[in-house]
Amino acid sequence: MNQFFVDPNIAKASTISTDIYNSTAVFEAAKEKIFAQSWQFIGSKEMVKFNGDVQPFTLLPNYLNEPLMLTKDNSGAVHCLSNVCTHRGNIIAYKECSKANNLRCKYHGRLFDLSGKFLSMPEFKEVENFPCEADNLPVLPLFEWGNLLFTALNKKEEAGIYLNEMMQRLHWLPVKDFVYRADLSKSFDIDANWALYCENYLEGFHIPFVHASLNAALSFGDYTTELYAKSNLQLGISKDNLNCFDLPASSVDYGTNVAAYYFWVYPNMMFNFYPWGLSVNIVNPVAADKTRVNFLTYMWQEDKYDKGAGSDLDKVEMEDEEIVQNVQKGIVSRFYKHGRYSVNREQGTHHFHRLLADSMNH
Repeated sequence: MNQFFVDPNIAKASTISTDIYNSTAVFEAAKEKIFAQSWQFIGSKEMVKFNGDVQPFTLLPNYLNEPLMLTKDNSGAVHCLSNVCTHRGNIIAYKECSKANNLRCKYHGRLFDLSGKFLSMPEFKEVENFPCEADNLPVLPLFEWGNLLFTALNKKEEAGIYLNEMMQRLHWLPVKDFVYRADLSKSFDIDANWALYCENYLEGFHIPFVHASLNAALSFGDYTTELYAKSNLQLGISKDNLNCFDLPASSVDYGTNVAAYYFWVYPNMMFNFYPWGLSVNIVNPVAADKTRVNFLTYMWQEDKYDKGAGSDLDKVEMEDEEIVQNVQKGIVSRFYKHGRYSVNREQGTHHFHRLLADSMNH
């Protein structure tokens, strides 16, 4: 019998079992059932600007903890590789470096090229059936959208299933020109389950009650949610024509005062597009009741920064954190098992719960 069930009819459905938020066993199982199966955001091509650049990183630190690296070879091709030596498991790239011609393990000298192919190994002449395919570094899929990079540990589905609707809706936006701003990026630690943070993001129902400044900028009556296979869009419409996108005629939203495109991509990525650029929120599980959210800023038009729906983001975050942390305290109650959904306002949360149930039941 499946542990999780959410009725596909939102008018009949009850919310997902609170085991999603409270069970340590479910939290651990989600590593492979949800996160290792999905596409994840890496960062931008600025991580490896020049041929010979090597940039180590950890995919979802404190949860998946997968050591990976980006490399740019001498032909200009970018690769996403395992950062673990195929000899004895040592980390290969300890820190970022430039002008590298190859990758050498500091433990026993095993050598790879920048595409991950095994080159040589000292004292291995007597080893039979060597080298073989397993001696190369595992190569992960790499998906590029403009300046943004994505990968998947166990690619079960093509990246387009997750990202196509966002790319098509914003085909006119020069994402390749967006520049990462470390000085405007930050992380927040929250005492709540990662899924609670996501489902709070996935509905605008709470905006009039929680976010006074955001509610002043957006028209709540015009706030809509569009559902896709592994993503959804919340369209933020301005109350006036100030601080809106200058949409081209080729946009399906042309003639509309769009202040923000809020795209969520399953399971834990949020792409918030404003007239000034993009705020990417990566929700990183830490424990069943702890989450770290990375806010990554990509600037496009700085003169429009911190205006309209894209302003006071820290204040909005603090308001969300207060709510989500109090929900975490509430859902451990023996008296709370399930809630119901607003048919008109909580389609995104219902959609998320359906995806969670499907992943966890397989």
